Amino acid sequence: MGAVRTRRMPRAVREQQMLDAAVQIFGRRGYTAASMDEMAELAGVSKPLVYLYLNSKEDLFTACIRREAAALTEAVRAGVRPGLPADRQLWEGLRAFFTHTARHPEGWAVLHLQARTHGEPFAAEIAAMRAEIVEFVTQLILVAAREAHRDPGLPEREVAGLAEALVGAAESLADWANATPGVSARQAAATLMNFAWAGLGDLMEERPWTPPADDLTAPTALT
Repeated sequence: MGAVRTRRMPRAVREQQMLDAAVQIFGRRGYTAASMDEMAELAGVSKPLVYLYLNSKEDLFTACIRREAAALTEAVRAGVRPGLPADRQLWEGLRAFFTHTARHPEGWAVLHLQARTHGEPFAAEIAAMRAEIVEFVTQLILVAAREAHRDPGLPEREVAGLAEALVGAAESLADWANATPGVSARQAAATLMNFAWAGLGDLMEERPWTPPADDLTAPTALT
């Protein structure tokens, strides 16, 4: 009896296997230390086949970034159900974010740790993903403002700044949660929700915190 031939796998499926392997290696070892030989072995293919499909290490890394970025943004968008109260929408979005980053730690490492530290064009890919998430969060904050007031009093620049701050906090907290045993996605989302929503709630009720006047002649609280 002759040798059994291996079933030919569709290109799209084989390519996803390569990307799965590449994300694991890039996420664990970093871009510079990642070996194409190791990625090919993990994917169960030859190194020439990886180059045939994805051209170069740089192109492979870019493909990983794009796939992981698309998966993360889709997870966050899918987690938010329109029609819920504003706080529930923000909660669901945060929970979806932390659930995804916890389930895909290597993918998150590629996006947040590796891609940002190796210059263009990788940083540009991350900037585009982040801008999309910031815009989505901006809209959630605007929804909250509209719920509180028919004519929201929050300036556009302030809303944009709040969204940037919230996304930045979520990114840092995802790193901490993934590195801290026993912290669940729900706990991470609740931590950020408790940190952010109290302040947002005061803003919606037109009770913002006001910095003290820069009056050098005024007596301090300690004198």
